[in-house]
Amino acid sequence: MQPDRPYTGEVFDQLYALYGNEVLRTAYYYIGEKQRAEDICQDVFTKLFTYTGEITPGKEKAWLIRVTINACRDYWRSSWAKRVILGPPTMELIPDERDILEERAEKEMLAKAILALPAQFKEIILLYYYENFTLQEIASMLNISEGTVASRLARGRYKLEAMLKEVPDK
Repeated sequence: MQPDRPYTGEVFDQLYALYGNEVLRTAYYYIGEKQRAEDICQDVFTKLFTYTGEITPGKEKAWLIRVTINACRDYWRSSWAKRVILGPPTMELIPDERDILEERAEKEMLAKAILALPAQFKEIILLYYYENFTLQEIASMLNISEGTVASRLARGRYKLEAMLKEVPDK
């Protein structure tokens, strides 16, 4: 007898339509490589499709983003990534319908700076600013204290600010 899989069919399609692009963008901002981010996104939704547990209603996005971050961490820990990756590839933004053309260059510069941050700061910045999670939700997701999240967010912003000040104006 096959276990009950509540995240198939119409429910799966709805969750993919709602959060697919956010999962992809989170993976991309974390990894910095579009094809690898697409693979991670596919893996995340495969995990959702085969997941037999329960996700608290209204917390599906948090579950998906947590699984995405864990998959990205696993990728960076893999021996393949350590041997093959020599540096971040040229940044190529994943388009969002809400983007305004004039903001594109500024967003690309910011994305490059975020990509260059150490992972502990990068993931907090992404979850807080791009995914709009609260400090408490991030702490719960990453299994760290809320104070640690706040501290990493502040240090990450400081590092980002310093990096962006180094970029010469056009």
